[in-house]
Amino acid sequence: MKKNIAEIIDVSNEIYDKGLVSGKSGNISARFGNVVAITPTLKSLSNLCEEDIVLVDMDGNVLTKGKPSSEVNMHLEIYKKRSDVNAIVHTHSPYATGFAFSNKKLKRLEGFGPIVTPYLQSIGYEKPGSDELAKNASEGLGKEDVLILKNHGVICVSDCLKEAMLLAVFVEETAKTQFITLMLNSVEDNY
Repeated sequence: MKKNIAEIIDVSNEIYDKGLVSGKSGNISARFGNVVAITPTLKSLSNLCEEDIVLVDMDGNVLTKGKPSSEVNMHLEIYKKRSDVNAIVHTHSPYATGFAFSNKKLKRLEGFGPIVTPYLQSIGYEKPGSDELAKNASEGLGKEDVLILKNHGVICVSDCLKEAMLLAVFVEETAKTQFITLMLNSVEDNY
């Protein structure tokens, strides 16, 4: 378990360093059988230590010291509905979250699996940490690997933590590319 917790800390540092989360936002979890290791509430993902990672069972009972992320129920609901998911990375990355706050949809681009639908799946706004968000996010994700939370952020899921993190990075890069494209297409050529 120590190795798995170390990986959560490494991924937390990496997504913080890449600017996919800032301040005390975002959360990460990984499932190991019937136990979920999750980042704590009200702590920055930048410098976590082993004691900060909280273990909970699938009913949300805390098994260690500390307080899990306020989004713990959202993570648990996703795990309960998706046996293929063992890792969740929830970011507030600026470009992708910018799309989440806009009326623009984020296109699904090549580079991270086949394009089955033209846009990334999204759900309407629900208060962070609420039971409604947990329910709607787990249902809205369906069989997808990314979910845009309107006026909130992004959820990326995978069977392993590194893949979920790489997907979060890819989603942010996709959002940057689409933002730049939208800006360039809105400028008139004066040649």
